[in-house]
Order: sequence, then structure tokens, then C-alpha cells
Amino acid sequence: MLIALMTDLHSNREAFSACLAHARARGADRFVFLGDYVGYGADPLWVVQTVAALVAEGAVAVRGNHDEAALGRNDRMNEAAQAAIRWTIPQLDTAALAFLGGLPLTVADDDRLYVHADASAPERWRYVTDALTARTSLEGTAARLVFSGHVHEPCVYSLSSLDKITRFIPSAGVPVPLLPPRRWLGLIGSVGQPRDGNPAAAYALYDTRTAMLTAQRVPYDIATAAEKIRAAGLPALLADRLFRGH
Repeated sequence: MLIALMTDLHSNREAFSACLAHARARGADRFVFLGDYVGYGADPLWVVQTVAALVAEGAVAVRGNHDEAALGRNDRMNEAAQAAIRWTIPQLDTAALAFLGGLPLTVADDDRLYVHADASAPERWRYVTDALTARTSLEGTAARLVFSGHVHEPCVYSLSSLDKITRFIPSAGVPVPLLPPRRWLGLIGSVGQPRDGNPAAAYALYDTRTAMLTAQRVPYDIATAAEKIRAAGLPALLADRLFRGH
């Protein structure tokens, strides 16, 4: 099975549409969404409705911290993020809010765990930013593979049978074998707001047959996404950073 892993869509219709088309063209059998469907961007309802429709068809989705904020349960954000959430909430209808509220924090699937942030305490929304926090996340679950988002930068950590953890940045289009006996943590990057200096939307494909994880980068219509943010009266920096990928 070829799984398309997507996270941190952040109400970016243009980026999400481009990634969906890219994944389908490559034969993705299943979609897995790792949270943060809303916030920052100008199309929260369309993004949530699209994810919900895919879940109804068999996709997997977990809840992120911005989704939690849209439900009024999380205010630990900077001012720009809070402004975006204040704007977002009235854009969502009852069905969209109910969908976000019904999402789990984690989903276990075979040898894989899907989670938005740190797997050891998903509800605390801690960032995985280095070997120490990656180890904490991996040690919080018995799953061999953990896939998560939250940090908006693609990265892969591996934990060897000798308890040595290593970190590297995957190159787009280059398969990475996530083979046993190592355990692996894959940070997928962001569809809707990349922050690694590359403005192209980020997602990944995981082949369960070969255990290969392949990072993907997809150009999209940034100008349109940014103009929508400005037209909505959201903070200008949320539009400007799309062009920088940071």
C-alpha cells in the first residue's frame, strides 16, 4: 500500500489541492492526515470539508493544536496565530467543528503511529526538534514507526538496536528505507506553510511493501494563497512567509 502522509495544511487550498493531485498521480492508495487543517490560511472550511470527505472514504486523520484552538481548547499561540484562529472559527460550520472535535490525537495502524506532535504526550503539543525530543517521542510508544508534523520541517530520526539516535534531512524524491530493527520517526513537513526555506508544499509517500519513505515537494500557486490571506484581513506576515518558506 502506498500511503500519502500530509500534515499542517493550515487552510491553504492551493497547496493542499496541488499535493492531492501529486499524490494521486503517483498512485497513492490511502491518505493519512496528521493535523492542523486550520489556522494561518484563508480557506479553512474547504480544507476541513475536503479532509472530512476523504476520511469518509477511508483516510485517517488526527487532531492538531490549531484544530484544538478552533474548538476553543488551546490558546498557547503567538498573536498572529491567535488572530488567524479568531478569524477562522466563524468561517467553520457546525459540521466542520464537529469533525474537528471528533478527531483522535493518535491513530495506531499496524507498526505505525500517527500523531501531530510528540507521541509521548500528544495533548501537550510539544515540538520534536532534536535527538533528545525525538527519543522522548519514540519512547512514548511501542510503535516501530512514528509519523508526525507540527514542526513544519521534514526530518527523519532513527533509533538503533544499540540505542543510538541519528538525524538527517531527507531529499525530495529520494526514498529512505525505514527498515527494522531500527525504529524511526518521520517529521513530514508542512503542506500549507513550509518553514525550511523551501516554499514548495511538503508531504511524503510511504510504501508499506518496501518500507520506503519518500519526501515530496510540490510547487503551487503561492500568489493566490497569499492574496486570499491579505483579502481576509489576516496578518500580512502570514501571506509574506509563504513566499519565503519560513
